[in-house]
Amino acid sequence: MTEEKGAKKEEIKEMENSEKRPEDNTSKAAGREGGGAPADLEECRRLLEEREHEISELKDRLLRLGAEFENFKKRMEREKEDYMKYALESFAKELLPFLDNLERAIQTAKENPDTEKILEGLELTLSGYFNTLEKFGLKQFVAEGKRFDPNFHEALGVEEHDGVEENTVIKELLKGYTLHERVIRPALVVVSKKSQKGSGQTESDA
Repeated sequence: MTEEKGAKKEEIKEMENSEKRPEDNTSKAAGREGGGAPADLEECRRLLEEREHEISELKDRLLRLGAEFENFKKRMEREKEDYMKYALESFAKELLPFLDNLERAIQTAKENPDTEKILEGLELTLSGYFNTLEKFGLKQFVAEGKRFDPNFHEALGVEEHDGVEENTVIKELLKGYTLHERVIRPALVVVSKKSQKGSGQTESDA
């Protein structure tokens, strides 16, 4: 009897333990899930707030850069306008003395008609004028005697000329100018062509 009672007690304990284990396991799992979820949610909120803050800072920085660029563009436009207005200031100052000399020459011609002195003064003024222009890159170029080049010459006429190679500039009607090696005005010229005389062709041959 004692053994049977002992066996029954053990069976009862095992049944009680088996009934308690699923509950314990379930409660433990529920505890883990219930305890972990709030921590994960807080982490997500924190990361989201950080990203929103970074986005806000980037927006502010972009706005500042846009404003700085607009100010820079306006400043460059003002400086460009000022440069265009006063770029020739030093050039104009260099030319003023020659205008003074021309005015003096005219006044001298009115008061004393000495053509030699007037001519000498005008030649000096013109020479100084050309020297000043060359300082700023403006130069005359010689056309007469050169082979015709449409990049530098503009032909206003053609003339027969013995002893001169065809397409040679034989007359310079208006001087040409370059500015820093760029042609700003071609020379107006007359160009040679072969003479029909001596070609051996006559009216009867034609």
